[in-house]
Amino acid sequence: MMALPGGRHLDSIPLPGQRLHLMQVDSVQRWMEDLKLMTECECMCVLQAKPISLEEDAQGDLILAGGSGPGDPLQLLLKRGWVISTELRRIGQKLAQDRWARVHSMSVRLTCHARSMVSEYSAVSRSSSQEMGQIEKLLMEKCSELSAVTERCLQVENEHILKSTKACVSETLSTLGQHFGQLLELALTREVQALVRKIDASDNIYTTESTTGNLFSLTQEGAPLCRIIAKVDGVLCLADILTDDSHSEATRAEAAAVVAQVTSPHLPFTQHLSSFLESMEEIVTALVKLCQEASSGEVFLLASAALANITFFDTMACEMLLQLKAIRVLLEACSDKQRVDTPYTRDQIVTILANMSVLEQCASDIIQENGVQLIVGLLSEKPRSGTPAEVAACERVQQKAAVTLARLSRDPDVAREAVRLSCMSRLIELCRSPSKRNSSDAVLVACLAALRRLAGVCPEGLQDSDFQQLVQPRLVDSFLLCSNMEESFV
Repeated sequence: MMALPGGRHLDSIPLPGQRLHLMQVDSVQRWMEDLKLMTECECMCVLQAKPISLEEDAQGDLILAGGSGPGDPLQLLLKRGWVISTELRRIGQKLAQDRWARVHSMSVRLTCHARSMVSEYSAVSRSSSQEMGQIEKLLMEKCSELSAVTERCLQVENEHILKSTKACVSETLSTLGQHFGQLLELALTREVQALVRKIDASDNIYTTESTTGNLFSLTQEGAPLCRIIAKVDGVLCLADILTDDSHSEATRAEAAAVVAQVTSPHLPFTQHLSSFLESMEEIVTALVKLCQEASSGEVFLLASAALANITFFDTMACEMLLQLKAIRVLLEACSDKQRVDTPYTRDQIVTILANMSVLEQCASDIIQENGVQLIVGLLSEKPRSGTPAEVAACERVQQKAAVTLARLSRDPDVAREAVRLSCMSRLIELCRSPSKRNSSDAVLVACLAALRRLAGVCPEGLQDSDFQQLVQPRLVDSFLLCSNMEESFV
């Protein structure tokens, strides 16, 4: 059976009014913010790496949080964490090049950043813990050790001694990175826990919506933050929001966005699955309802993206969708331009259908809802703007539509309906014309597989040349033939 690519991260989908998250802001604005960190560090280096005391009214400028509130510690941790991670990587590069002067100066600067992060976070955090205190101490000890040993290396000219010292410095740098990672993980976990507690305890819809928005912004920072949210009961909190009709549609859509990010099949961790499975039925039910009642394309996109990712977890999710008549909801939405108006949304819908199509019952439901015509139509998905993101989304729609047809055509009724709708001619066109598939190999493979499945049921729909070139040879041979067509057209 053909493999289907995973669901999409929401940061690859342009959402109207989407928040600009920390690592994707305007380049000039980002440079100005980073400049504060760098210039402060240089001043500290001049003063022999001693931290500069801050006036009370100036402290907010250095914290860089952009305002008061519970988001400040998180933004501080993320920004300082980004700078320190960058410094660690650069020191490793300079060490590999034996540039000892740069290694030492950067080690001093790293110490400054680490000390600033510890002191600033202590000033704005809610409380301290013994475990964090121990790791902070270990981190600063390793920073001092790194600065001291690299300073001694500046006075050494013997290459043999430097070579042996290099291994020691590398080990110290590695240990320092581990302590930094542990400290950052603890601090971020504590702040995420605070956000989850705030949502649980809040009876104010505006507070709930804004705090859920903060969680979504954190998921945009990547897999580590998604993992932290998943392991601190964030999913259970989101389930409560999604299933509570007293929350506004905007709040539930924000919760759906967080679910979509946390459940992305691209994330390299699965520890959170057990806790998620406990709430999956109520989450899936709430997301289907949100799709059905969505007042805008953005809300539908967020809800359907979450459903698409969930269908990768287990066939149980697909079985739930069948029971909830989700196929009817999705197909009806496709005819509603207010809810489904972009290839990004159709990408989510066809992903759900492709994953559901592994179930035997799905074929009869698709036929009953006249879904074969829609799926065949998705093979002709074209971008309107021509932007790379939209072109890529159209490729995914074409590929997954072909995958869905190949799977559903196990049922002869589906195959015959697809042939009646001229599906085979469209598949042949996509195979033979690279421009129709944007020269996508993934679309080509999916179309060849679907064509072969349909030909097994209705071979009379093919001309002899198509059969001999696209169906009869091995799949790889047909693929190479069609790929070489692309070269001859250039």
